[in-house]
Amino acid sequence: MSLKRKIALTLSVSFSLLFGVVLIIIYISFNDFRREEFKDRFVRRLGFTTNFISKSKNFENEAPIFFNENSDNFLLNETILIFNADKELIYSTIKDQKVTWNKELLTELDKKKDIYNEDAVPEVYAALKNINGENYYILTSAYDTNGKSKLEYLKYLLITAFITCTLLIGFFSYYFMGKFLQPLEDLNKEISEVTAHKLTTQIPVEQSNDEISILAKSFNTMISRLNDVFQSQKDFTASASHEIRTPITRMAFQLENLIKLEQHSPETLSALKQMLKDVYQLSDLTNSLLLLTKFDKENIQSIYEEVRIDEVIFESFDRVQKSYPNLKMDFLISEETQENAFLTINGVQSLLDIVFINLLKNAAVYSDNADVKILITEKETHLSVDVFSEGNTISEEEQPKLFEAFMRGNNSQNISGSGLGLRIAKRILEYHNANIQYNSPSENMNKFSVIFNK
Repeated sequence: MSLKRKIALTLSVSFSLLFGVVLIIIYISFNDFRREEFKDRFVRRLGFTTNFISKSKNFENEAPIFFNENSDNFLLNETILIFNADKELIYSTIKDQKVTWNKELLTELDKKKDIYNEDAVPEVYAALKNINGENYYILTSAYDTNGKSKLEYLKYLLITAFITCTLLIGFFSYYFMGKFLQPLEDLNKEISEVTAHKLTTQIPVEQSNDEISILAKSFNTMISRLNDVFQSQKDFTASASHEIRTPITRMAFQLENLIKLEQHSPETLSALKQMLKDVYQLSDLTNSLLLLTKFDKENIQSIYEEVRIDEVIFESFDRVQKSYPNLKMDFLISEETQENAFLTINGVQSLLDIVFINLLKNAAVYSDNADVKILITEKETHLSVDVFSEGNTISEEEQPKLFEAFMRGNNSQNISGSGLGLRIAKRILEYHNANIQYNSPSENMNKFSVIFNK
């Protein structure tokens, strides 16, 4: 999830929670207000009834007329039950219906004097009053239709407001975060275009002291320092490789002349040939490093050319055979290859030569019989080259580290080598958007697969 979305989501959730709490408080407060207001109406009605009873000369005869005339003045659907001190019903506003009441409520009035039950339907307010020296139990019930409807309306209004405001705050949070973070996105775009080939490119910096401008300035400073380091490294590698090539060439020439002389003993001749192989290996390694300093992964595609992979393999084999004359190659094209296949890829031939020279050298050095089999398969999506050789295989524990620098397996004991060949080959193939894999299809069989994406 992007930073913009994280901030927008955090703001939206935080606001929604806070706003939701506020709306709940509003709803609860309004419900409390409705309850207290309705209770006050009950109390006023009770006082009105108590006043009537205290002033009435003939309560039972005057009550029907009085309550009929004032039935709608206070409460909706009002019901009044009046009991004497013996808790006997002496008057009820309910006509033509069976009158029921909660006897426990009357008993409870002896202790609490007044009770308000808002959970009952309808709501009930009961009170014990002493009027003219006599106790009366008065039970009043009514529906707060107006208050309930207002509370229901408020509930839907608050829910609608919550949903609407949550959506709006989500939209505006995302919109304004996009505006605020746009300079950061522009900076990220500028940084992504900086490559090893463009380390001299400076990111535009606005005349501002905000965090993004400071970050851009710091990045430009870092790029300048990295450019100095990389340039020094490339210059050193190129200069060292170039300077080493001359003495290596001289050593190889002198060793070749010495080997041609017939006055050496067999031990001396064997030692000279081994030294010549080491010199050739050092020469190839130096040439590989020198070539790699001229390219990088970003700009190499600009010099791609169409290369026939079979020609690369035969040329590499000829060069390796000069150092290992016993090496034999069995070159095959898979039956799965398309009929119109041209066995061509886009790349740099000088670098691809290094890849297959290293693979063929490994086959010559590590195989039991100095035989190598190469199988080429070309399909619509890729071209693969499988290099087979018989010999000691790489253990499963060592296979993940096979393409690391200076990695040499247990099968390389008593065999000279730098441990850089496969690492250089993998780096070159990465430049060509290709991949190299190792596996052992059978016992005592090594297989390297080079896969070029088309």
